[in-house]
Amino acid sequence: MADTSNKNDDGKTPVTSTRKVKNPETFRERAIKASEQSQQPDRRSRIRSVAGKPARPLVGAARKAGQNKAVRIIATPLRLLGLILVPKYIRNSYRELKQVQWPNWRESRQLTFAVLAFAFVFGVFVAVLDYGLDKLFRGVLLK
Repeated sequence: MADTSNKNDDGKTPVTSTRKVKNPETFRERAIKASEQSQQPDRRSRIRSVAGKPARPLVGAARKAGQNKAVRIIATPLRLLGLILVPKYIRNSYRELKQVQWPNWRESRQLTFAVLAFAFVFGVFVAVLDYGLDKLFRGVLLK
């Protein structure tokens, strides 16, 4: 029978090895991970969606007319040209601006009023503080 004790080859010193046990994923964690991966488009489709924007009106018009092959011949260089001419930063900025939820007129008025009210209150506070410090220094230093 084999010796299963926790000893080294020399039989004297115990073997100390740390074994990390991986916690198994729960079904919920696996489902969340899978849904996150499925929501993220792959790189090729992201590039196509951004680079093809200049050619989209042309593609739509040609599809209506039934000229798909001619459009592909024209659209492919336009996509490549779009990738070269439009830097990635500008494409990403445009995409982010489309995702912003802009406030409606009511929210805009409320926020504008809040900013103006804060500026007025802060201005009055600074004016009163300035007036008080002016009187204090004139009374103490100039007497």
